[in-house]
Amino acid sequence: MSDRKSARPVSAEEAASLVKSDDWVDYGFCLGQPDRFDRALAARRSELRNVKIRNALTLRPRAVLEEDPNCQSFCSYNWHFSGYDRKQHDLGRCNYLPMNFGETPDLYRRFIDRTDVVCIKTAPMDRDGFFNFGPNTTYHRAMTERAKLVIVETCSAMPRAVGPDNALHASQVDYVIDGGSDPLPQLACAEPGEVERKVASRIAEMMGDGDCLQIGIGGMPNAVCSLLRAANLKDLGIHTEMLVDGMADLIEAGIVTNSRKATNRGLTAYSFAAGSERLYRMIDNNSALTALSVDLTNLPAEIARNDNVVSVNNTAEVDLQGQCTSESAGYRHVSGTGGQLQFVRGAYASKGGRSFLCLASTYDKKGERKSRIVSTLCAGNIVTTPRTDVMYLVTEWGMVCLKGKTVAERARAVISIAHPDFREQLERDAYALNLIPKGFCS
Repeated sequence: MSDRKSARPVSAEEAASLVKSDDWVDYGFCLGQPDRFDRALAARRSELRNVKIRNALTLRPRAVLEEDPNCQSFCSYNWHFSGYDRKQHDLGRCNYLPMNFGETPDLYRRFIDRTDVVCIKTAPMDRDGFFNFGPNTTYHRAMTERAKLVIVETCSAMPRAVGPDNALHASQVDYVIDGGSDPLPQLACAEPGEVERKVASRIAEMMGDGDCLQIGIGGMPNAVCSLLRAANLKDLGIHTEMLVDGMADLIEAGIVTNSRKATNRGLTAYSFAAGSERLYRMIDNNSALTALSVDLTNLPAEIARNDNVVSVNNTAEVDLQGQCTSESAGYRHVSGTGGQLQFVRGAYASKGGRSFLCLASTYDKKGERKSRIVSTLCAGNIVTTPRTDVMYLVTEWGMVCLKGKTVAERARAVISIAHPDFREQLERDAYALNLIPKGFCS
């Protein structure tokens, strides 16, 4: 415990009055971002200058940005973009902080120079004096350890997530705001279409009893969960950064037992959750789940402690050597590195592990069909997973494994899962770029 006195109740306005110009203020992660404090801080925009706010995966508009569109008082620095964060970035109000998600606690402990004020949303204090982080464990412990001032905004709608280090004691909190019972933001996942189902069916065929699953966000990973419900598999485990509704379906169907895991046996291990109200209610005081700091879920050495890890994530563009870009569209940043690369590496290091990066083979741009498989990456695109790390690539046209393949073999393999309308040109490009040497033996 710290030497702080027990948390003092204050209004949101009183708490916001503690912020000074030039401060670094942390709002925390996803469902843990404060709302009443945010509105109260925004109301002080005429009094403040150069207040820098760190956060990630914002699911509600932030008043400090909406009320200060020209960033005269507040600037946002973000570890991972939601759709809202992406729009703020496009408007010049938000800047990305590159990171591997599992390293974030260490970044705060070793490389973040200043954290003046932390304000995060938690469950109300329990009878033992603890404020539960809810399903936002991630880096919140390390972040609050480094803060000069810790404020919590309680919310009775926040599910209490069971975990070994998922709460702050009142002695570690300076001030507490009563945040009432406003409902938490939800994150909808689109129903999988034909392309998503085709991709998911290929991955499902590669899975077996006792596999340990990590699923990323998006339609394709969600489709994998849908197909696994009908695949007659048993004793699946879950060790993931993000807990999603599709995983809740597998848990409730009895397909997930976690009985074959080496770590957290019998427990679904995750670091954060975002989804439906049903998902939040499943998490609440559920002792079959364990919410862990993201360094315990995402560092490759931790992932690899379990056998047969299966990692499923989306990517957006792939070149003929297998480089995968998952976080930008040219120079426009759209998402973040997150945990993709760490789970690709952790799955590879796991005995029997497999990692799958999936994508639709094409996309529509102003009515014209474009290929997501390209000879050369779009200018400015960030490589999220290097060619050396990619194992399985999956589109609706097929699945290929790139491990152990030469550049020429990679080019041919990647072309084979492109949309047929683009394969001929991609092959010509491969020869022109000398990726497939002329006269190369097939």
